[in-house]
Amino acid sequence: MKLCNILAEGAVHLALYDEAGIVDLTAAGFPYAMEQVVQGQGRQELTRLASAGLVPVSSPRLANVISRPGKILCVGLNYPTHAANVQMDLTREPVLFAKFSDALAPSGAVIDLPTWERSYDYEAELVVVIGRETWNVSVDDALEHVFGYTCGNDLSCRAPQVRSSQWLIGKTLPGFAPCGPCIVTADDFDPGVSHALTCTVNGELRQNDDITSMIFSCARIISYASRYMKLEPGDLIFTGTPSGVACERPKAERTWLKAGDVIEVHIDGIGTLTNTLCQNCAS
Repeated sequence: MKLCNILAEGAVHLALYDEAGIVDLTAAGFPYAMEQVVQGQGRQELTRLASAGLVPVSSPRLANVISRPGKILCVGLNYPTHAANVQMDLTREPVLFAKFSDALAPSGAVIDLPTWERSYDYEAELVVVIGRETWNVSVDDALEHVFGYTCGNDLSCRAPQVRSSQWLIGKTLPGFAPCGPCIVTADDFDPGVSHALTCTVNGELRQNDDITSMIFSCARIISYASRYMKLEPGDLIFTGTPSGVACERPKAERTWLKAGDVIEVHIDGIGTLTNTLCQNCAS
């Protein structure tokens, strides 16, 4: 099942996302929000509504897949070719960093690039949505704590990212963690089998790999992270990016993102996350 949030009647509504269109489940009388569904509420009624033949919404506007995640956790250097291309050694355990909740943005959002920086880069990623409280879970049991999966773009500003060993400052600008267009529930998506992961910028293919190329699997990431932080329903984990990002190229050949660029992150079995970039959006 694919679920998303949409903006309707001045509020966030839960919706069903499929090839026929987006169906407003809240307007159809479903009483629970995404966060409650993630925690396990209303699943039987949700299944019934999904097969009820409801009419799709005309021109829906997507909202954040999770309205206010408690944590946005990210993994660095999780694809071997990418790690080699940025000349960084592979690590024995996952490299973890974080983004703040206001970095989250939905598919379709226009993302503002501050004018005082220029080294903006894209990173297509599979994102895990946690569904249960997760503390010191084993690798074998880790995926039982997942609600679903979505597409993510770990947008980065490289110059501040590499000023020190702490990456946070170049990773968590407002809107720099777009996710979407939907969450595919864990019963309909297996991260252990082949799913193509691609990124295009203005239609040009920049990244093209498979999620099975990850060094640390989703289960390994969740298990490791849960030894040091208590993961909660609605927390998001970006699982790392494959090769093809701009910072891998020689300095003279790097084409940083700029206003007007359109970035599309696609994962087979989930869909396509699309965002446009701007500068001084509100002016």
